[in-house]
Amino acid sequence: MNLRRARTLGILLMLAPGAPAHAASGDAPYADVDPFIGTAGEGHTFPGAVVPFGMVQLSPDTQIRPRAEAYGWAAGYRHDDHSIVGFSHTHFSGTGHSDLGDVLVMPIAGEVRYERGDVATPGSGYSSRFTHQGEIAQPGYYAVTLTDYRIRAELTATARVGVHRYTFPPAEPAHVLIDLRTSMYDYPGKVLWSRLRLRGDSTITGFRETRGWAPGRQLYFAMRFSRPVSGHEFRNTETDVPYKGFPPPGAAAARQRAQLEGRQLVGSLDFAEVPGGQLLVKVAISSVSEENAIANLEAEMPGWDFEGTRAAARALWEQALGVIRVQGDSLQRRGFYTALYHAFMAPSLFMDSDGRFRGPDNAVHEARGYTNYSTFSLWDTYRALHPLLTIVQPPRRTDDIVRSLVAAQGASPYGMLPVWAFQGQETWTMIGYHAVAVIADAYLKGIRDYDADDALRAMVATASYGPYAGLEQYMRLGYVPIDMEGEAASKTLEYAFDDWTIARMAHAMGHEAVATRFLQRAANWRHAYDPDTGFMRARTSAGAFRTPFDPSVSGYGSDYTEGNAWQYSWYVPQDVAGLVGAHGGADALLALLDQVFDAKIDPKLFAHMEDITGLIGWYAHGNEPSHHVAYLYAAAGQPWRTQARLAAIMKTQYAPRPDGLSGNDDLGQMSAWYLFTALGFYPVTPASNEYIIGRPFVPRATLNLPNGNHFVIAASVLDEAHPYVQSVTLNGRPLRRVFLRHEEIMAGGELRFTMGARASTSWPGRDAERPYSMSQAP
Repeated sequence: MNLRRARTLGILLMLAPGAPAHAASGDAPYADVDPFIGTAGEGHTFPGAVVPFGMVQLSPDTQIRPRAEAYGWAAGYRHDDHSIVGFSHTHFSGTGHSDLGDVLVMPIAGEVRYERGDVATPGSGYSSRFTHQGEIAQPGYYAVTLTDYRIRAELTATARVGVHRYTFPPAEPAHVLIDLRTSMYDYPGKVLWSRLRLRGDSTITGFRETRGWAPGRQLYFAMRFSRPVSGHEFRNTETDVPYKGFPPPGAAAARQRAQLEGRQLVGSLDFAEVPGGQLLVKVAISSVSEENAIANLEAEMPGWDFEGTRAAARALWEQALGVIRVQGDSLQRRGFYTALYHAFMAPSLFMDSDGRFRGPDNAVHEARGYTNYSTFSLWDTYRALHPLLTIVQPPRRTDDIVRSLVAAQGASPYGMLPVWAFQGQETWTMIGYHAVAVIADAYLKGIRDYDADDALRAMVATASYGPYAGLEQYMRLGYVPIDMEGEAASKTLEYAFDDWTIARMAHAMGHEAVATRFLQRAANWRHAYDPDTGFMRARTSAGAFRTPFDPSVSGYGSDYTEGNAWQYSWYVPQDVAGLVGAHGGADALLALLDQVFDAKIDPKLFAHMEDITGLIGWYAHGNEPSHHVAYLYAAAGQPWRTQARLAAIMKTQYAPRPDGLSGNDDLGQMSAWYLFTALGFYPVTPASNEYIIGRPFVPRATLNLPNGNHFVIAASVLDEAHPYVQSVTLNGRPLRRVFLRHEEIMAGGELRFTMGARASTSWPGRDAERPYSMSQAP
């Protein structure tokens, strides 16, 4: 690095506000959010600019890895990397698989290089090295200095538009590179077709279609610059035929030469005049057309006010984060509000400013009277994220999510609700049909601004689609047979829970025939239970359990989904009392749970399973099948044991640092678990309208509910020396049960815990009311 470049870089770093920094000075909770949490280790989160539930997630990508090596870069950015490839406009927050990374943009000072570079050589190709000194991540804002180019890059966003501000060094040629070749989980042939089109002297539009995690996904964009383009070059690196120069406006030939189509497109834009060294770029996306992307750009970002846009994004986050006010030390607050921030990433907006979007049938649809959402990681998020949204978000949010799910089912070529969908397209990832649980949970909580009959029809149709993952055999035999479908034990258990949620909603609507049919199916978990071993197991189509059996075995093609018998045998949230009875009583069941937590195992046992992380014995907090397990002690009548297990989980699985998440955040599920547990209760059984009480981990929290009420959780004498609940009151009266009802929270009031040093068996008492369980329901 020469002296002049070093001096300029030093000035840029000194001008950067904070080094490093996660938030500007200001009032909490905004200032407590640290978007870098989860960007190292297993969290797979990204630090870039996004508004709550926004369609654009504008963030740096530090490496573009081939699919076989891409797991650690599922969000595009890793905190321990040293170079940035560019800034792309779509990302997942915390997934264990990936795609997206659309419309990658990189500012360049000096010579333009079109190669991405070697991942083993930071700064090679058009990438640039960077450091965390001067790197800033705040809700709705990101900034970094690109060391090799001496460019300060700043990002902010609206719902559909990403906004860039680049400060170039003086006396260096200024360029912006657009790469349509790159993608998360990259591989040759992933881009089916793409287009770059120069419109006038300051606008670029284009599109690409990819066959990745979701096949045939189309994304269109419109990009506008604050200064005129003085020259450009579009390349198709598959054929390597560049077109150089800037065509004169007007002629048809000129319009054609300003457009390039192909499968491997990259373009560079030159800027002869950049007053003050500053160039703004704004990029809108659409699933419908380039024209719709332009309309989104003009609707949301007609001008060039970067600071105003940043302030608006901050205001949206301040409002969103203000739904809960937490007291605690700085580390507690940082962890809590970052979890809340991550919980508001998805589902994400998926429609243009005119209401149109592309559905699972690849046709264009219009959302009339509602906001359409996509990015549904339902195997993860039905457990805690969606129940959280029913409390802390206005009912309209969940209403619109339900209407989006039902609209997707109506457009599905298979007539199914989404399983794991993004940008309107189905991936068929994971198991179950958990959209039904999200809809039933909403309906039973009184969130009903949609056609409930149509929703129930969609639920029944989904649960009756025989070709889906062993469902035909499940309906015929009462279980999924392992000789006809992999991961059969897990599928049997999860289908049974989903069926129970359909039964609950049908019963509440007065459709008793439907309720009876699905309640019978909800008992199918019993077909997976083996009384001889105490584990849930897969049966063959002949009815026998598959042998040989080893409860430690996991992996694709085994009896279980991302787990083993030690992790899946407790998944009967709809009938905990029935599970207790099957084991011969609470003591017998909980003795097995003790073996889960207390086992001494070699983590290398799961080296072949990326998602099984965060191990405490067999318990794997980094993956969702374990998330309810610690609460089963309380549900079975021994809450002090839940309290002890939760303390260990919170201490070892979360920390306010980049590698502070023990597993993939999975679009907010890991964060939602943390939030509920910190507050003192958890939705073990969505659609029951009950939350099992654990213990609080913050001394005081106030939920500012969307209906105008306030629900306060307070704990006296809360510290590491006093980890056990001695008594609980609700609105000043003793609470003699281990659960809260949803309506009690939404009515407002106070839940108060008295904590102590020793485990107490006196609360809630021998005659305490038990949580809902299917086998004990009237």
